[in-house]
Amino acid sequence: MLYLFEDFVLDTDKRELRRGADAVSVAPQVFDVLDYLIHSRERVVSKDDLVTAIWEGRIISDAALTTCLKAVRSAIGDSGEGQRLIKTLPRKGFRFVGRVREEQGPGRTLDGGVEPPRPALALPDKPSIAVLAFANMSGDPAQDYFSDGITEDIITGLSRFSELFVIARNSSFQYKRKSPDIRQVGRELGVRYVLEGSIRRAGDRVRISAQLIDSVTGAHRWAERYDRELKDVFAVQDEVSRAIVAILVAHVSKAEAERTLLKPPATWQAHDCFMRASDIFSARWSSVGLAGLYEARRLLERSISLDPNYARAYAALSATHLVSWYEPLDEDCRTALERAHQLARKAVQLDPNLPIAHANLGWVLTFQGQHEQSIAEFEMAIALNPNFTDSRFGGALNRAGEPARAIQVLETHMRYDPFYVPSVPGNLGLARYFLKEYSEALPPLRECTSRAPNMRQGHVWLAANLAQLGRLDEARAEAAEVLRIEPKYTIDGTQRRLALHKRPEDAEHLFDGLRKAGLPER
Repeated sequence: MLYLFEDFVLDTDKRELRRGADAVSVAPQVFDVLDYLIHSRERVVSKDDLVTAIWEGRIISDAALTTCLKAVRSAIGDSGEGQRLIKTLPRKGFRFVGRVREEQGPGRTLDGGVEPPRPALALPDKPSIAVLAFANMSGDPAQDYFSDGITEDIITGLSRFSELFVIARNSSFQYKRKSPDIRQVGRELGVRYVLEGSIRRAGDRVRISAQLIDSVTGAHRWAERYDRELKDVFAVQDEVSRAIVAILVAHVSKAEAERTLLKPPATWQAHDCFMRASDIFSARWSSVGLAGLYEARRLLERSISLDPNYARAYAALSATHLVSWYEPLDEDCRTALERAHQLARKAVQLDPNLPIAHANLGWVLTFQGQHEQSIAEFEMAIALNPNFTDSRFGGALNRAGEPARAIQVLETHMRYDPFYVPSVPGNLGLARYFLKEYSEALPPLRECTSRAPNMRQGHVWLAANLAQLGRLDEARAEAAEVLRIEPKYTIDGTQRRLALHKRPEDAEHLFDGLRKAGLPER
């Protein structure tokens, strides 16, 4: 059984807790307590209930129980003060109060039978590869950011070769901390080759081991180990990328080979801060939280202070301010958007060949109503990197009045990133909504809200779509979810600020559905 709540998945069959794509390490008793609380969420669980179920009636001190519950809360981002998910009811017990969705585990159907395997994706016409998250062999979980950062840079290096088809990071990292059958990985991601490896960091030195495997035959095509000082790690990434390209591609022109190089920062410390910040900010699809956002921003500002010309840090810092505008969090909205624009422009100026810098600028321009310029920046990112994929392009096209093209872009993204984030089906459904294909819009919109129950806009779009279908009771239920997530939400306030559609009729089309769903005008 799978229990899905917020951004977590509790897999009782595998005895695994995951947050997004990452496994959360928990002690066996901590897992059991969480499982029991979620399974018994319809009632208050007493101390005696827990002791009987988890410790089989053995005598457990209040301090030991308190420590265990603290560990449970910590594992799921809760606290004794906040009690957002697990409530303590004085002299009564405990209750899990988070919203939970149950699913049958993979490989099982609802009647307990065996589910057919996920259909294999067709192999692309050109050499295709997925780079799995390199294992952190340092013995310190806090060094995961380092291994993930190096892996992501190798993915980026490979993806800039037009002769290759490279799977996006999000999907490659779905296998992190697992020991998957490489043949299965190849089938699920639709690639011929898989790169896996490990990284061990000790002091000022790093050891990177990598091996390339043919996912069809299981044969090892190449393997190498690199021992370097940290300051030379960019050279190692380049060596790994070039070695793989030499195997997979018959010929790579010198000009293209030079174009693929990431522009390294002036100091290793600047990149280390960037990787730490990226690790924190990547959890935004889960819930990075205000404290996490501040920490990511602090690290990026530190990275820039160490190297004022590091474009990647500017691009990432721009994204943190755009989140503050979009949510909004604690910044003045106008100031946050202006700051995001300044930083995005600076990133492009410092490194005009950096695709993510152009994509970030394109996304900022979308919310400034500069739709043609926004699309031009996304197109530049793709021109620089044929494998570059960013689901935000689909959102930009929806706002620019090009829903048919948005569908094409999003479907292409879904092939490069088969484990796409929930906003992808959300924007796909929204594109169908703008085309007035309400029945076709319903499945992707439901997928979005089921996978991300606390994503406000998913419920907004689904409420409007259900209303246009005449399913008003369901539409009102989705409207209630919008107000649960954001009690102050209004059509004239929140939604009009976010709309910024090139065509006024598109905005009014969306507002019409929201009014029919019963959401407040102001």
